[in-house]
Amino acid sequence: MHPSTTPVLSPDRTAEVTVRRKVEGCRLDQYLVSAFPGFSRSIMQKAIDGGSVLVNDAPAKSSYRVRNGDRVLVRLPEPTHDLPVPEDIPLTIIYEDEFLAVINKPADMVVHPAKGNWSGTLVNALQFHFSQLSKANGEYRAGIVHRLDRDTSGVILVAKEEQTHRDLSMQFEQRKIFKEYTAITAGVLDRDSDYIEGRIGRHPTERIKMAVLDDDEEEIGKDACSYYETVERFNGYSLCRINPRTGRTHQIRVHLASVGCPVLADKVYGGRDSLRLSELTPGIDPEADEVLLARQALHASRLRFFHPRLREVIETTAALPAEFEKTLAALRQHRPFRKVVR
Repeated sequence: MHPSTTPVLSPDRTAEVTVRRKVEGCRLDQYLVSAFPGFSRSIMQKAIDGGSVLVNDAPAKSSYRVRNGDRVLVRLPEPTHDLPVPEDIPLTIIYEDEFLAVINKPADMVVHPAKGNWSGTLVNALQFHFSQLSKANGEYRAGIVHRLDRDTSGVILVAKEEQTHRDLSMQFEQRKIFKEYTAITAGVLDRDSDYIEGRIGRHPTERIKMAVLDDDEEEIGKDACSYYETVERFNGYSLCRINPRTGRTHQIRVHLASVGCPVLADKVYGGRDSLRLSELTPGIDPEADEVLLARQALHASRLRFFHPRLREVIETTAALPAEFEKTLAALRQHRPFRKVVR
């Protein structure tokens, strides 16, 4: 299954998914957490223990290793928190019709309510701006077809009604939707273009992180592939475009970190959460110093998909945020790239 989309729920909060060969061997509880990222492993374990999960029409244990072709039927528990309410949060709407919309999500916005973030989310904003949203993924994820990390800005697709939601989810599942991201990396990419491939799974010791796993890792990872083009190089930094061919959790951030060029100001994978002007030009007057970037430099810049109702290809773009442009201007001024001639 495609982890950046969530299986569509029926009105009684049930969903059926079919296991793909690429995740064969994964524990049932781990597989369900990946399929339904809004629910913790403990919740899934309780659902399994309570008989709310069937594999091929029969109960199974949390430790069951899923196999290619297994049919997994899940009944998700009822929400334990108040449903999200409309909030008057400004949104930049790139495209809209009666069936769907495309939003330019700002950084520092969680996509849907979850533990620790029950308000101020994209869903709260969507409910204020749109009179109708798809409930295919439940009230907590009204309209949400796919996700972006909290600190990743850019284009995100929203469904207004259920059938459109299902059709778009299928396009994500079948990898028919084109996604392009722009990133500034801490480190210079040595190739003009390349693929980064490596199975991604939970980090063996740091549970909030994902990692590229070796073949001998105990936890089963998922195949992942990202194509990148180096747009511009600086002294110690790069600007690049990335097209993820799969949709794993944190995929671009993990893949760029795995080649020694983590996304700039990515605290989790790069160890720092900001970039100051004084880091680019030492000796600057302290009064002239400033924070150029205070979040990870990753932006979903382009999304192309086939509109399931209008029967035409829609392509949307989101311009680089102001903090990106400011950082790039500073890099061009203070860190121009000089190729070493050997």
